[in-house]
Amino acid sequence: MDEKLLEISKQFWDAMEHADEAGMLKYADPHCNFVHIGVTCKLDKEIEFYTSGAFQPTDITFHNKTVDVFGSTGVVLTDCDYTLLLNGQETTHHFMVTEVYNKTAEEWELVTFSFTALVY
Repeated sequence: MDEKLLEISKQFWDAMEHADEAGMLKYADPHCNFVHIGVTCKLDKEIEFYTSGAFQPTDITFHNKTVDVFGSTGVVLTDCDYTLLLNGQETTHHFMVTEVYNKTAEEWELVTFSFTALVY
């Protein structure tokens, strides 16, 4: 089960990095919440940020990923350095990203994706 969640997480990050709308839709609930430093939004707006070029990832360095499963809830913690062009300006942050998944039938679906800036 842990490996399945890690694979879904990997696929979702890859879809974000490549502004792949279909890939993001495949793994996330349409009402999924995204929390950033400056904005909170639903999946449709998050997709728009990537496909419009407002968010343009240039480098993502993954340091560690952990998975915990609590019944039908899975939590992936992703420790990463995330560099992107944000409205044309490059910015890098060290984040712990909390990915919360809900299991429906036999599939895991992303319901929350939250960036928390780490200060170390």
